Amino acid sequence: MLKRLLQKISGKMLLLLGLTTVLWACGSAAPVESALPDKPKNIILMIGDGMGLSQISAAMYSNNNRLNIEQMPVLGFHKSYSYDDLVTDSAAGATAFACGIKTFNGAIGVDKDTVGVKTILEEAEENGLATGLIATSTIVHATPAAFIAHVVSREQYEEIASDMIKTQVDLLIGGGKKYFDRRENDSRNLYEEYQQKDYKVSDYSQEDMHDMRWDATSNLLYLTADKHPLNVGAGRDYLPYATRRSLEFLEKRSKDKGFFIMIEGSQIDWACHANDGKLAIKEALDFDRAIGEALNFARSRGNTLVIVTADHECGGMALNPGSKMNKIEPAFTTINHTASMIPVFAYGPMSKQFAGIFENTSIHKKMRQAFGFAETKTQTYRGSTSGGKNP
Repeated sequence: MLKRLLQKISGKMLLLLGLTTVLWACGSAAPVESALPDKPKNIILMIGDGMGLSQISAAMYSNNNRLNIEQMPVLGFHKSYSYDDLVTDSAAGATAFACGIKTFNGAIGVDKDTVGVKTILEEAEENGLATGLIATSTIVHATPAAFIAHVVSREQYEEIASDMIKTQVDLLIGGGKKYFDRRENDSRNLYEEYQQKDYKVSDYSQEDMHDMRWDATSNLLYLTADKHPLNVGAGRDYLPYATRRSLEFLEKRSKDKGFFIMIEGSQIDWACHANDGKLAIKEALDFDRAIGEALNFARSRGNTLVIVTADHECGGMALNPGSKMNKIEPAFTTINHTASMIPVFAYGPMSKQFAGIFENTSIHKKMRQAFGFAETKTQTYRGSTSGGKNP
């Protein structure tokens, strides 16, 4: 009796195993990412400046317990320290992503010896990809600058703007108009120079971005403020829209070769420096809406790797006892950056390589591998380096 019962159970288990095998072979049980290509054509790197786990948690619990970032299936952590300090700044942190090196705080696109190092954006250009930068700070601020400039001090804003025009970057969106058309250290008008390079040049004083014609037959420079853009609580509303339109723009500009873009939610950091928890949450939610636009693009194309991280945490933010859903009581331990490990979220082809714990410089290496760029030693930048040594 027992023997016959075991035979029946074994037979049913074999039948179930066979059906499962057939279903898997037909693809009905395959994971979603199995349909993705081996390598991405496009990479979208999104940096929430100053955004640690507490900032993400506060934004989520202030938004009915939901964020777009939750849709990203791969999670890792990077070690954010710089060459000369356990607590990094944005310049060294972004240079780690852009160049794959640890450098001193304040450095933009140069190594510890002030030698310029080629960035992932510059390498993407060399490989025929379209490229872009978006920020809610000035476009010459530390994070965007690290992907396109080579100076020893993040405060060399005019030199950074001068470095930018040496490249063929397809799209630049951010504040800082004064560093292009009313410079203090020379008489150059970079507005006119960009126009001579066949860029569409526009700004907040000429037309609203939402009314602008996005013509992909030429490169685009759009400056959103004379210096820093407003914070989101004061009316700034362009980041999600600029993200969506810029991805469509670069897709056309790339002529099917692919693109690289860095998109920064710059002012999460500034709100945390000011220990303004409510504004930090608003800035994080604005950034998350931009993440939603990037994920919509990636899902519809199937060939795009989206990476979301931060250069560092700011403020030592905590969610205090007494906090409730949609009514968070944040607290801060400092007005400065901290050395906490930083989450890295990824979606799309080759996203699984972003799981685990790794150095912030590994993000550069992983992006190069995803694009299939040839393995080389750290490449020196072959232009001049403002305030430092020429390679």
